[in-house]
Amino acid sequence: MHLRPPRTALRPFSRRPAARDGRRRFAGTATPILAVSALLASLALVQATAIPAVAQEPPSELSPGQQLAIRDLVRVYLLEHPEVLVEALTLYQQRQRPKASDTLRQALEANRPLLADDTQSPAIGNPEGDVVIVEFFDYRCGFCRSVAQQLRQAIKDDGNVRLVMKELPILSSESRTAARAALAAAKQGKYEEFHFALMQVPGPYTPENLLKLAEAVGIDRDQLQQDVHDPAIEAELRRTYDLAKALQINGTPAFVIGDQVIPGAIDMRTLRSLIDQQRAESS
Repeated sequence: MHLRPPRTALRPFSRRPAARDGRRRFAGTATPILAVSALLASLALVQATAIPAVAQEPPSELSPGQQLAIRDLVRVYLLEHPEVLVEALTLYQQRQRPKASDTLRQALEANRPLLADDTQSPAIGNPEGDVVIVEFFDYRCGFCRSVAQQLRQAIKDDGNVRLVMKELPILSSESRTAARAALAAAKQGKYEEFHFALMQVPGPYTPENLLKLAEAVGIDRDQLQQDVHDPAIEAELRRTYDLAKALQINGTPAFVIGDQVIPGAIDMRTLRSLIDQQRAESS
């Protein structure tokens, strides 16, 4: 038996090259691109119509020469005043932010059973903790590895936090292989040991290397090879992928604490502050 899953099991995740800084974003259209697109669309509208401010009785249609003249005027103006683009982008972002906030708030509420109330994903820390942190991560993510041990220590020091682990393998096929092995380790009650051991090893996450690491933390090798192909593991990965998409999480690491989604690595002082804030709001 081998750790590598059947080819069909890899379909939910597209294979993309890893980002140089250790992070990976989902495919999608970023807000700045949308803003520029909206601006360009507005410019296209200007090109296709007359300008009411300077023409009281504009022609119903512009000739090709008139369209070209307007386009050239707009281009020259933007080249001479690029701050107009920045102003338009800023205004667009300001108008979109409340909409995005409302959408995210609704998504958090709708997916609460898969976050703070989740009992299916592996968890670390106090099972009855009064504060729940949900982490989305990838074992190939350098930022995820950089905060892993500090995060573990902070949770241990607090003693009343539950950390829900969301395997989000978006960097490579090795990420997916490692994630499946970690979820298989959870079946033997060794998730925490295997997870943090993986976070200390940058790779490669080959089946043989994963088996050696598993044995080093007391995991039964043969059982792991069998459990890694459990369809429930693929279902868990798909569930996490869909959840991340719903919460607009487009990279790793990302944390959900209460009604906040915090993208990127966070330092321990910030983490403790967020824990205290959530605890105060819940009391």
